[in-house]
Amino acid sequence: MEHRESSALSRELGAELRKAREKAGYVGYQLANRLGWSASKVSRAETGLQPPSEVDTAIFLSYCHAERDEIKYLMGVARELSDAYHLRPHGSGLPDELRTLIIQETTADVITEFEVTRIPGLLQTDDYARALFMAGVVPPKEIGARVQARVDRQSLLARPKPDITFFIHESALRTPVGSNRVMHEQCLKLLFDVHRHGSVIRVIPIEHGAHAGMSGAFRIMQVTGYNPVVYVETQTVSLFLEKVSEVTTYLRMVDKLALAALDEGQSRELIAQLASDYDRPEGSMTWPALGAPVPTAATTGTVFRSPSPPPTP
Repeated sequence: MEHRESSALSRELGAELRKAREKAGYVGYQLANRLGWSASKVSRAETGLQPPSEVDTAIFLSYCHAERDEIKYLMGVARELSDAYHLRPHGSGLPDELRTLIIQETTADVITEFEVTRIPGLLQTDDYARALFMAGVVPPKEIGARVQARVDRQSLLARPKPDITFFIHESALRTPVGSNRVMHEQCLKLLFDVHRHGSVIRVIPIEHGAHAGMSGAFRIMQVTGYNPVVYVETQTVSLFLEKVSEVTTYLRMVDKLALAALDEGQSRELIAQLASDYDRPEGSMTWPALGAPVPTAATTGTVFRSPSPPPTP
């Protein structure tokens, strides 16, 4: 088996191989004996430290009696391992990108996310997520499954790890999605659930004007001992980036967003005010005038610790 450096994709493949082995009822050394491999070779494949070739992946899964679609998908992952860019198409049903994202999220130690037009998926209420999907191009018959998958991912917030910081632009909080009731409940969730689980929300105020994240939303996922992974989503595909120069660019963006953002207390105060504003009959919303000075981290001395930079190759 050719040695290749561990990456987010190799760890994804390894996690899926381990799942297939356990489902088949094998322990590592038993499958190794059947394959004619050493136990350490099976272990390195499952941890992503020495990912298998496309052929070895097919053999591994065949011995585990994996379904044809599973074999086809994971052989494709093995084929991508030499590529610096990992694209995941958004097809019908639950897309492959969601499968990859869940694996990266659940193995991360630190996650930093920035959203500019919507509430991050890990923080959305059922009704908010449903209203988003209904406003988009997701087929109606798939909306229920998409909402449930989004809600299921939120179990991540109840775990000791990862440590999560959400940077949310104020425009995402002020854009009505669904109804006043939906937005009121969404703001309450941001206030209570996130505080209970120990995550951090920091709001980029509209008054700040231009900011480092104007090119769009992104997420940085850091696993201790490995290079960070950047996740960028478009309407039709999602991209997982690991190239050091590209990851470094996003880390610099986070540092600049931290300077532009309100601190945690100021952010909670703003969200609480918006929750109160949304708690009124439909059609009666009156937003306070924009333009008043808003204190920022730069003026309050707030310090944000960004994810660790990738090691120099």
